[in-house]
Amino acid sequence: MTVTIRPAVPGDEDAILSMVIALAVYEREPDAVKATEESLRATLFGENAQVFAHIAELDGEPVGLALWFLTYSTWTGAPSLYLEDLFVAEAARGTGTGRALLTALAKEAMARGCARMDWAVLDWNEKARAFYTHIGAHHSKGWEPWRIEGDALERLAAG
Repeated sequence: MTVTIRPAVPGDEDAILSMVIALAVYEREPDAVKATEESLRATLFGENAQVFAHIAELDGEPVGLALWFLTYSTWTGAPSLYLEDLFVAEAARGTGTGRALLTALAKEAMARGCARMDWAVLDWNEKARAFYTHIGAHHSKGWEPWRIEGDALERLAAG
């Protein structure tokens, strides 16, 4: 079995969407995905794309996804790579695919001058938390995620 990691290219939208849906199912939100192949094509491969993805293939078949974008830290004075989604198909877990994806992103972060990589982990996902701790990541304590969406976002935008 050979794991290869490559940047996503136009034509990968179906595989990416399938993995996003599989991740939503794993995260107990099977109906939450509103993305489509068209929306992925526009955001990943459109003019001035600000969202990126890497695909993991095991013997030529897509089995993993790392979807990411850049943010900025005023404290470090440098960009940060934010990992939005990391997914490895169940059949490929334990093959080094997740580590290979994160290694590729770490190289990407270094090449782009990023001071760090950030991501969120569900509090019940002990396997993921243990894996991240094993590779040297740590839980950022004190900061809580906040979000505004839907009607509340529209009301705020309307003033």
